[in-house]
Amino acid sequence: MQEIKNIIFDFGGVLVDLDKHRCIEAFDSIGAHEIVRYVDECRQEDLFHDLEVGNTGVDEFCNEVRRVSEGCNATDGDICEAWNALLTGIPEQRLEKLASLKDRYRMVLLSNTNPIHWDKAVNGLFGHKGMDVDDYFENTFLSYRMHMLKPDPQIYGKVLMESGMTAYETLFIDDSPVNCAAASELGMMSMNVIGDEWLYRV
Repeated sequence: MQEIKNIIFDFGGVLVDLDKHRCIEAFDSIGAHEIVRYVDECRQEDLFHDLEVGNTGVDEFCNEVRRVSEGCNATDGDICEAWNALLTGIPEQRLEKLASLKDRYRMVLLSNTNPIHWDKAVNGLFGHKGMDVDDYFENTFLSYRMHMLKPDPQIYGKVLMESGMTAYETLFIDDSPVNCAAASELGMMSMNVIGDEWLYRV
């Protein structure tokens, strides 16, 4: 087996835990009942897709939530807080494991995410023993900044090229089998895991 020199980490479901039901309750509580169906069915078209791929901003997203949820008068802050209810936190043992891997591997993060979730991550989820996200990863590659989503082969190619990483020396860790399959097709090793599973395999 080829020696692993680099690791590309996913964010949601691998590093940060997700709670769909908590998010549903949060949107329901602010009157955004129509959005509940998007979250419950994990639908990523329309307003959620546009936010995640960087085609729309936070203000526009919040306006669209109010528009599609008739009678919803929630503030932008309420809407962002409801959407952030999906992220429940990064357990301490995962952050400690990341810190321990830095001496052995080059590491970057690649996530299909949005500015609302990433702002919460940067300002509250990666803080541990005085560290922040830049202490764990050389770079963070985020879909809303790159204007492309996994499993598009171009997003993987861009990460490898900009990082100067060779595909066959790189391990890709993600909670989506489809995303892992796409990485494997480009010559990377892939690990399809959820939550703490990767802690014992890297």
